[in-house]
Amino acid sequence: MITLDATAAHALYDEQRDVLSARWSPMEDRPEETLDATLRALWFTAVGDPRSAVSANDGDLPALSDTEITRFRELVRRREAGEPLAYITGRQRFLGVDLMASPQALIARRETELLADSALTHVHEACDRQGSASVLDVCCGSGNVAIAIAHHESRCSVLGADLSGDAVDLARANASFAGVAGRVQFFAGDLFAPFADAKHQGSVDVVACNPPYIPSARVTLLAPEIRDHEPAIAFDGGALGIGVIQQVFSQAPTYLRPGGWLCMEVGAGQAEPLSRRMRRNSEYDMVDVRQDGNGVGRVLLARRKEIG
Repeated sequence: MITLDATAAHALYDEQRDVLSARWSPMEDRPEETLDATLRALWFTAVGDPRSAVSANDGDLPALSDTEITRFRELVRRREAGEPLAYITGRQRFLGVDLMASPQALIARRETELLADSALTHVHEACDRQGSASVLDVCCGSGNVAIAIAHHESRCSVLGADLSGDAVDLARANASFAGVAGRVQFFAGDLFAPFADAKHQGSVDVVACNPPYIPSARVTLLAPEIRDHEPAIAFDGGALGIGVIQQVFSQAPTYLRPGGWLCMEVGAGQAEPLSRRMRRNSEYDMVDVRQDGNGVGRVLLARRKEIG
């Protein structure tokens, strides 16, 4: 087995950096995937140590054997051709937790950390007030939101559901991978259907949801990296992009306890009109919008009406 010396390794890195940069098109929704973070993640993956773009920045690059050099070049070619980095490495960082990624589910986005962080605020409050909290995560995808909540708040239990059985399989694997399988369970089913039994009604402290919200007519306009690789069921929100959103905020009060919170991600431009509609719903007594770093409303927060 031949391994590269330091000079040859630097030359290989620079060579493949040039290959990748020739068609480099950074993704706005994955700012952590810089050119060098991407190349480092592919390098680690080539030696059998798959890492997310974030964790790939840690430590020195390992030596490559001749077989691993060939594999590294092939991984770079796949990324150059537009295959998402997370699907190549099988890893994605979300709210400080490295998770597995695959075409079974949408890749966890940095922007969705705003949803998870918003939900966590109310989960922490419920735990501080009553010692524990119950959370439902509908449209759970890879399980990133549910798992991040459980990882950062050990006093809660989380149930997740997704219409896609493939996504649920990945979410279950991720719960074990992240070490929270004892407090997170995932089920296949449409929105709240897996929780329709009476024990869940009126007992949930926080409902989190990252629904599909891209209008169908705009799906063809998405970047090929998204449109051609990620599952459309996770982002195609129907004619107006709000069909699933409307279902969630009309059904959530059945499951939320009085004073419980619905936390839901929405698309750019959707927050204000949807928040006005939610304020007209008598099931909620408080509605708020959380903005991202660019001042764009991206998370809707609504509190189930208190009794009395």
